[in-house]
Amino acid sequence: MKIIGIIASPRKEGNTAWIVNKILEGAKEQGAEVQSFNFSDLDIKPCQGCNGCKQSTRGCIINDDMQKLYDAIENADALVLGSPIYMGQMSAQAKIFTDRLYARFSPRFSPYFKCKNEAKQKLILAFNQGNPDSSLFQSYIDYTKHMFELLEFDVKEVPVVTGLRNGPAHKREDLHTALKDIGSSLALK
Repeated sequence: MKIIGIIASPRKEGNTAWIVNKILEGAKEQGAEVQSFNFSDLDIKPCQGCNGCKQSTRGCIINDDMQKLYDAIENADALVLGSPIYMGQMSAQAKIFTDRLYARFSPRFSPYFKCKNEAKQKLILAFNQGNPDSSLFQSYIDYTKHMFELLEFDVKEVPVVTGLRNGPAHKREDLHTALKDIGSSLALK
């Protein structure tokens, strides 16, 4: 099984990176081949809404680092997308990534939909927030999960790490095993 992680945070070595990498570590321990991409190392432009991807056989016509991610996604069995919650929603980096998925994935009801791979790709959506109230952004988290389901992903879990104003995720003993268990479970499904 091949699993890729997308770290959609402006902080290269912050909580989001640690969370995604801990999930991937659990998957790797179960024999999965893992690879991660840090948005901070990539030059990815926002979707231009030009529909060029729907009028071309080569997909998105924007020539940037998203092309690397398209290739990785195409060859992956599962994805782990990590984002901090900023202003009640995913980070700007996660939103750019999500919008650019339009070129590769369209819901069934779209007249443009062409499914190359009949099996749905598994997805873990991992969020983190400073606020300790795990229900504070639940409506947004539910909306985002549903959006990825419409994009033909099989959303397996949506862990939300809360209370990070009190210290970094890597110092929380309860998270080490819990996150690795999510990765292990993903690799075994």
